[in-house]
Amino acid sequence: MVDVFSEVDEQLRAERLRSFMQRAVPAFIAALVLTVLVVAGVQGWQMYQSSQSAKASQGYQAAVDTLAKGDGEKAFQQFGDLASHGGPYQSLALMQQGGIRMDQNKPADAAALFDKAAAASKSPLVSDMASLKSAYAIMDTAPLATVEAKLTPLTAAGRPYRVQAREALALARLASGKTAAAKADLVAVANQIDTPDSARQRAQAIIALIDSGTGASIKALADQAKTAAPLPLPGQPAQQAPQGAPIQVQPEGAQ
Repeated sequence: MVDVFSEVDEQLRAERLRSFMQRAVPAFIAALVLTVLVVAGVQGWQMYQSSQSAKASQGYQAAVDTLAKGDGEKAFQQFGDLASHGGPYQSLALMQQGGIRMDQNKPADAAALFDKAAAASKSPLVSDMASLKSAYAIMDTAPLATVEAKLTPLTAAGRPYRVQAREALALARLASGKTAAAKADLVAVANQIDTPDSARQRAQAIIALIDSGTGASIKALADQAKTAAPLPLPGQPAQQAPQGAPIQVQPEGAQ
């Protein structure tokens, strides 16, 4: 009897195993196929993104070369085509367009392009620089309140160009006759640890002129400071490049 029961028990175990395999194997195969498809899809998407990034890089360099040859309008169109497709070079292309319009003495158009670049960028380095350039573009023509609205957020702690934004704010207020407020901004610039030497020297020189009451010299020095700022983007030389010069900075998403 024991042998009979053992044989029945063995048959039951075999039947259970067979039933389990019938259910598990198809599920395992389906999971394996799904994994392969997901991996292939991810790799395909990465390859597509890489090819699109390479294409955008080539288009950006072609526009930069055109600009370097002095054909601003053709370069403007090339940067516009690049910006219209989005991607990592969109903000940089818009900034280049803004620089071209500044070279053409069209500050309002330039400011609008810089604002678009700031809105399109997810990088504080790029968006804040674009906003800073926008403020400088309209500083001589727009109401002080408009310029302050652009610059004040950029002066907050942790913002990448807070020193340059504070200097620009001081220059705008100085030009509008708000000498006390301008001096307070300049004192902040001069005392901030991470202020570049050139900006610190400008701030100290203008503060000295304010204290001496030399109005004409203040305006001349302020105009000189406007020419020197904003500071170049990362990758540019320390001396300020012309507004339409190629902007050397990593596109968004690049390592």
